[in-house]
Amino acid sequence: MGQKVRPTGFRTGIMIPWSSQWFAGKNDFSGLLVEDNKIRKFIKKKYGGSGISKVRIERTREKVVVVIHASKVGVIIGKKGQEVEKLTRDLEDLTHRVIEVKTIEVGKPEVDPQLIAQDIAEQLQKRASFRRTIKRAIDTTMEAGAKGIKVQLAGRLGGAEMARTEKGMAGSLPLSTLRAKVEFGFTEAKTAQGHIGIKVWVNNGDFLTEESSDGNDAKAGKVSKKPARQDQR
Repeated sequence: MGQKVRPTGFRTGIMIPWSSQWFAGKNDFSGLLVEDNKIRKFIKKKYGGSGISKVRIERTREKVVVVIHASKVGVIIGKKGQEVEKLTRDLEDLTHRVIEVKTIEVGKPEVDPQLIAQDIAEQLQKRASFRRTIKRAIDTTMEAGAKGIKVQLAGRLGGAEMARTEKGMAGSLPLSTLRAKVEFGFTEAKTAQGHIGIKVWVNNGDFLTEESSDGNDAKAGKVSKKPARQDQR
């Protein structure tokens, strides 16, 4: 069980909600799935510098609600909400549906694996040392309160002729424990020598004993304390 590369796939529907929440028949399912992928690609391409962590999509009969989790929501909102209105129009032209865009700010980007991976990619593209970059990312995340982190880079590291894999890890990372809040992030650094794959695993505690940042405790079945037993007289 613990050999799953992406721990979110192991926990989806049990501890964390689906990234796309809607219902469709057999004939419409594949089309809506491709449409969701187009929406995510469009948003990440247009607002790549705003620190997008994830994009959730919810569909109803009347409209499509796109929820963007980002560390710099001001870039997406724009002055007096002009950027959001423009993004809404662009998505409506892309999908030919009624779109509603919502933004949620990521409170602690230092412990968000997707944002950590994007930060490492930016450093590698600026020709920074990959070993120093890994160590800096691990130290920053652990200081921010994470229980554990693992970083893995794969590619022509340091401009070497042969591709290889380098790893760095700190703290605990219980991949087989479903209640452990292990999150995953992936991106690619586009360097002159080729693409470098970046994978980040972060352990942000326990779903059942700590407050979840996404508010999924109720869905996860948060442990409730039993009332004190009264003495019988």
